[in-house]
Amino acid sequence: MKEKIEDLRSIAIKELKEINNLTDLDNFRVKYLGKKGELTKILRGMGSLSQEERPLVGKIVNELRGELEDNIKNIKSNLENKKKNEKLKNEKIDITLPGEKINLGHRHPLMQTIEELENVFLNMGFSVVEGPEVETVENNFDALNSPENHPSRDMTDTFYITDDILLRTHTSPVQIRTMKENKPPLKIISAGRTFRFDDVDDTHSPMFHQLEGLVIDKNITMANLKHTIDMFIKELFGEGMKTRFRPHYFPFTEPSAEVDVSCLNCMGKGCKSCNDTGWDMELLGCGMVHPEVLRNCGINPDEYSGFAFGLGVDRIAMVKYNIDNIRLLFENDMRFLNQF
Repeated sequence: MKEKIEDLRSIAIKELKEINNLTDLDNFRVKYLGKKGELTKILRGMGSLSQEERPLVGKIVNELRGELEDNIKNIKSNLENKKKNEKLKNEKIDITLPGEKINLGHRHPLMQTIEELENVFLNMGFSVVEGPEVETVENNFDALNSPENHPSRDMTDTFYITDDILLRTHTSPVQIRTMKENKPPLKIISAGRTFRFDDVDDTHSPMFHQLEGLVIDKNITMANLKHTIDMFIKELFGEGMKTRFRPHYFPFTEPSAEVDVSCLNCMGKGCKSCNDTGWDMELLGCGMVHPEVLRNCGINPDEYSGFAFGLGVDRIAMVKYNIDNIRLLFENDMRFLNQF
């Protein structure tokens, strides 16, 4: 048995000298040291040896195992270092070459405008809430006291998915969801994309962005609404800005108003841009929340009142950045976007 082990050692050492890759080395390990390897076979056959031979054979086998394991370890280390050096040699780079310029992106002007508007209202104690762009007719029209014959409900004005599902035409459904799911007092704003059939021109698009606000509490009056809008306009455009409220009609507010602001070019003095009126275009719509809307959301109008307002973010961005064509905001022209 001793001679057999010596012959096995000679063969194994010879095979080791011829190994030049990690795959062959692992195959060698399995062949001699694995569960079904040559050394394991010898150990399993020791039952046929005498009691005097077993310790001697066991010692020789263990010594051979240790020798082979040490050789395998050394050869593996040498092969891995060789492979690493070859990889470094093949993949070396010239650090003297100029690096590639990394172009960092930035927020889209519309997103910048939304964030600026949200920050203004956050500082006034409002909370930001979000809602889905795909809405129900109930939340988009019915709960907002919109009559069934209202023009905005026509197929020619709204993108319907089914008879009961549509792309929201304003962000007001977020207010409905908030009033249904929460008890007053409420003081929230919501911003996002809205959709309506519209011919594309310099100031109109079938997709646009809105920001709306809602305040519901006891003893809320038109004076609170006017004060909030005045504070918002001054914070956004400057202390010298003035507001003008004109009576209007919205089915979800009563009374309702449209709000004009001072001309940004002349600050109310009168110029060609504002036709010497001192007032810029209508900036937002607002009003006291209609009692029927409160009832539709489970709020008692005899106990609570509130106001709501909405403005076009795209229009604010166009005024703020002096953009004369709304298409520029959606065409993804880097020559335009890199200016912001």
